[in-house]
Amino acid sequence: MAKVRVKDLVDTFNLELVSGEEGINRPIITSDLSRPGLEIAGFFDFYPAERIQLLGMTEMSFFEKLSASERTSRMENLCRDITPGIIISRGHEVPEELILASEQQSVPVMRSSMKTTRLFSHLTNFLESKLAPTTAVHGVLIDIYGVGVMITGKSGVGKSETALELVKRGHRLIADDCVEIRQEDQDTLVGNAPELIEHLLEIRGLGIINVMTLFGAGAVRSNKKISLVINLELWEKNKQYDRVGLDEEKVKIIDTEVTKLTVPVRPGRNLAVIIEVAAMNFRLKRMGVNAAEIFSSRLNNTISGNGYEEF
Repeated sequence: MAKVRVKDLVDTFNLELVSGEEGINRPIITSDLSRPGLEIAGFFDFYPAERIQLLGMTEMSFFEKLSASERTSRMENLCRDITPGIIISRGHEVPEELILASEQQSVPVMRSSMKTTRLFSHLTNFLESKLAPTTAVHGVLIDIYGVGVMITGKSGVGKSETALELVKRGHRLIADDCVEIRQEDQDTLVGNAPELIEHLLEIRGLGIINVMTLFGAGAVRSNKKISLVINLELWEKNKQYDRVGLDEEKVKIIDTEVTKLTVPVRPGRNLAVIIEVAAMNFRLKRMGVNAAEIFSSRLNNTISGNGYEEF
């Protein structure tokens, strides 16, 4: 099922549908837009017909200088059976040749009063958001001191209970149980909650609670960039856990690698505080202060007999 159809653009940007109404439900498969200046001039060898076509003042001014036969030919070539739609910006009058060609191929022709550059930007942002690669992960997403922390682990390990304690400590819940993730950029993952469970937490023995109702609007947010993944696992006696923090593990989500920490769970450990400190330490590393590297440098200097620098 298509994520975005031409009708979505008409409704979102309040576009005027001029012709080609039969194609209003055509799918849009790419966030790339095309300004077909070369095509209006007659060069169709590399025409990206699968994109939304945006005609501004430059294209329309040149089109008006063409002969009648050229105008008809260019518009017929512009309207293909795979062209999702054509948008005229700045409220320009739609050429009769375009209306006739669009009706023949059922290509929706729309008009906007916005300037071309601004409309191009708005359309690109909207389509990139809607058409971004997506996935869903079993876990909890929390905004901790501005860091998007996704808590993962097997069912029953204590993810939701830890999230509840973090919310009580003033941090904000984005999603519990299921995190919908979209890759908006090459290295940007944004997570949000499915609409059905937005603002809800499931606590075993207590049931479903509404975090926004209990703790206020400041305890939730709709989405957040994922910067850190913390995996909770039951403590294994014979397993070696990282005690210094020099080695940085990564986990790949869609096409993006995210820093991952593994935190063992056993009675007596305050997971909320540990995760809170992990988020603060992550921020500190991004600011250029790495306590593990400083400690390692001090240790090496001590061993070599050269003394060491203070923190």
